[in-house]
Amino acid sequence: MRAPRLTLARAQRDSRRATHRSGRFGAARRRAGTAAQVQGRWSLSAPLLGAGTDPVARRRALSELLLERYGIITREQVLAEGIAGGFSAIYSELAALETLGVARRGYFLEGLGGAQFALPGAVERLRARAVADQAPLVLAAVDPAQPYGAALPWPKAEARRPTRTAGAYVVLAGGDPIVYLERGGRALQTLVEAGDARLEAALAALVDYVRSGAIKRLALEKVDGQPAMGSPLAPALTALGFQEGPRRLTLTA
Repeated sequence: MRAPRLTLARAQRDSRRATHRSGRFGAARRRAGTAAQVQGRWSLSAPLLGAGTDPVARRRALSELLLERYGIITREQVLAEGIAGGFSAIYSELAALETLGVARRGYFLEGLGGAQFALPGAVERLRARAVADQAPLVLAAVDPAQPYGAALPWPKAEARRPTRTAGAYVVLAGGDPIVYLERGGRALQTLVEAGDARLEAALAALVDYVRSGAIKRLALEKVDGQPAMGSPLAPALTALGFQEGPRRLTLTA
């Protein structure tokens, strides 16, 4: 709301310099320099502290927000968002949006709940989507576009079960999770069979993601629960640019 500290510090510094000057002009400059400059945009705070928002309008806005975020809304996604009251809290508003023609109700995603709502454009894009030829995609584990651990269950892993944790990453290929990088970059898990043809491309995508600067450094100590240096993936990782160390494989941006 007020002038930055740097501006105020500069004014105080100029004021101290002005003390060495004499005369009425120096006094005028001294008085001007000590005055803090007030900037910013002001508004009354009373409306912010008044009566709460209409709960119906709030649920409608929340329903529209979720539709814009995901395109297709399922019970599992709403629960993953931690919305108070769960799916039933916004079901009536989603049904109202269907009546208005804003959303569609149907069974769009197999294996999830039967009550699903979607934007018309999202349904058409889903039907036209060809996942087989899509390049691997690196996403943060908590990214809304990364559905595993929220709307969809994680694949079974030999090592620790993946989690939606800030700082962790998932490499998706064809809509399936291929590689999971734990928070801190010290452990890597493969979520497909060892001979899966998508694994090498997923690892290459992770390496490119690091080299782009999105992740500063990886220091793998474990791969699928085993020491990284002796893991079956160690030759493939070193071929992609990982450096061998005493106990880890490292890659820097």
